[in-house]
Amino acid sequence: LKLQTLLFSATFDDAIFKLSKKLLTDPEFIEVAPRNTAATSVEQLVYTIDEDRKRELTSFLIGSKNWRQVLIFTRTKQMADSLAKEMCKDGLKTLSIHGDKSQGAREKALAEFKDGSIRALVATDVAARGLDIPALNVVINYELPYVAEDYIHRIGRTGRAGKEGLAISLMSPDEEYLLTAIEEVLDKKLL
Repeated sequence: LKLQTLLFSATFDDAIFKLSKKLLTDPEFIEVAPRNTAATSVEQLVYTIDEDRKRELTSFLIGSKNWRQVLIFTRTKQMADSLAKEMCKDGLKTLSIHGDKSQGAREKALAEFKDGSIRALVATDVAARGLDIPALNVVINYELPYVAEDYIHRIGRTGRAGKEGLAISLMSPDEEYLLTAIEEVLDKKLL
C-alpha cells in the first residue's frame, strides 16, 4: 500500500510552499492560473475621490445602479462597523463582518447577505477569506489594501464560475502609493 498525500490551496504563498516541501516527498506543483493574477472576467475600475466623499459615492452607486448584492472591503474593523452604520442611515440595509464578531454573528450576516435580506456587506480582509458567494457581481474596495496581493483575493470574490464581475476601487489621493503596488503585482495599469 503506497500512501499519496495531496495539498490543495486557493492561495499558495511562500509559507505554504515551504510547508509543502517539508511535508511532501518530491511534490508536483500544478497551477490553474499563475500566482497573483486577477480573473479576466472581472472588470476593474478605479475612482479617485476625497476620503470624506467615499461613503457618499458608495451609497450612490449601489442605489443608482440598483445593485442588490455588494461586498465592500475596508482595512479595519472600526471602519467596517462605521461604514455599515452610515450606509444604513443612507437607507441601504448593510451589515459588517470582521474578526471581533462572533462566528454566529458572521454566519448570520453572511446568510442575510446571500438571501438578499441585506444589500451590502462590509468586511475586512481576514473575515472575507474563503467567502463563497456564488452570484456576487460587485466588489468595492472602499480602502485599498496595504498588502497588494490582498487586492487579488478581494476582487476574486466576484467573477466566479465563468460569470462576469465588477471590482471598483475608491482611491483617495493619499492612497496612490497603494495603487502603484497593486499595479506592479498585476503588471497592469488600472487608471
